[in-house]
Amino acid sequence: MPLPLEGIRILDLTRALAGPFCTMILGDLGAQIIKAEPTRGGDMSRSWGPYHDGIGVFYLSINRNKQSLAVNFREPRGLELLQKLALDVDVVVENFKPGTTKSIGLDYDTLVKEAPELIYTSITGFGTDGPYGQWPGYDQIAQGMSGMMSITGQADGLPTRLGVPLADLVSGIWSALGTITAIHQRASTGQGQKVETSLLAGVVGMLCVQGQRYLSLGEVPQRIGNEHPVIYPYGAFEAADGMINIAAATQSQWQNLCRLLDLEDLIQQSEFVDNEARSGNREQLRKIFNSRLSSRNAIDWTTMLMENGVPAGPVFDLQQLFEDPQVQATGLVELVDHPQLGEIKQLSNPLRLESMGSKTVRLAPPLLGQHTDGILKELGFTSKTLGELQEGGIIFQDTENI
Repeated sequence: MPLPLEGIRILDLTRALAGPFCTMILGDLGAQIIKAEPTRGGDMSRSWGPYHDGIGVFYLSINRNKQSLAVNFREPRGLELLQKLALDVDVVVENFKPGTTKSIGLDYDTLVKEAPELIYTSITGFGTDGPYGQWPGYDQIAQGMSGMMSITGQADGLPTRLGVPLADLVSGIWSALGTITAIHQRASTGQGQKVETSLLAGVVGMLCVQGQRYLSLGEVPQRIGNEHPVIYPYGAFEAADGMINIAAATQSQWQNLCRLLDLEDLIQQSEFVDNEARSGNREQLRKIFNSRLSSRNAIDWTTMLMENGVPAGPVFDLQQLFEDPQVQATGLVELVDHPQLGEIKQLSNPLRLESMGSKTVRLAPPLLGQHTDGILKELGFTSKTLGELQEGGIIFQDTENI
């Protein structure tokens, strides 16, 4: 079968993270991603360390399955080239500061006049309306303003950001979902549309039960560390060799857990008789569990509990994760040939569609300008014109990797 988005061409005007993560997902699904980058330095994430033999791993992490088109955004002829390309593709994705695309003739209102079938996906920091509509967006700022940091961290500690750029990642996912939805709708209407989200909106949309607690009850949730806000025991405990997560979400799982840990006498005790009682006596119950769990390793407890109906799992660091046999067996890391680095490892797309096959990383993150000439020849540019553009500093082609 063809790939799900095969035949869809996307002009990627994004940089840093939220936008590139969106277009990477679309590329994984089979769309042709034309990553337009400045001729000098390219996407800013190329310069962010640490480095793998001179190439930033931040860039490597979010730019697989793309082609690189290096264009001088500061030259009128470079902008004309991008405008022509924008009218020739199915989708444009951008995450400039609000107002920037209008100043360079690449905004939705300008392009849709000539291409009503165009889908235009825009990611901003805070949306385009409201008092913050013109502010630039940064991940940690959005994490903090969304309330997510206020509910993350230890109860007696400070608000804490997630260990990955949550706002960038989830806004990228929402944007990819919106783009795919617009592509589907265009098949029946023939019309494109604008797709919008923001870093702030992306995280607010993930607040789930914590957000609903405030909206329904007026409760302002507080930080409770590694525990579930309303269910107990559902959180992290201490085994002999490290932490273990246990999730006894139902009364039957609670009773089963007590039996498996040889703590059956707890079932009838009034302090632990139901979830409300257990939640009110967390500290007492945690000490009892930690004392019992300290007798065996986390993976041993995990195996015993999971095989007997109680959800559990060790808390891995990344080395333990990538060495874990389940991760290896399910293909969550793939190999791909990079033109400069040789064979490199990449995270796989976590989706498994029959039409995608088992390999989701088809193209390594491109070198700057690796595909410039090929992309522009498809647009109708001759070799002579490309040579003139290259000499004039309007475009850049990596001549070693054509």
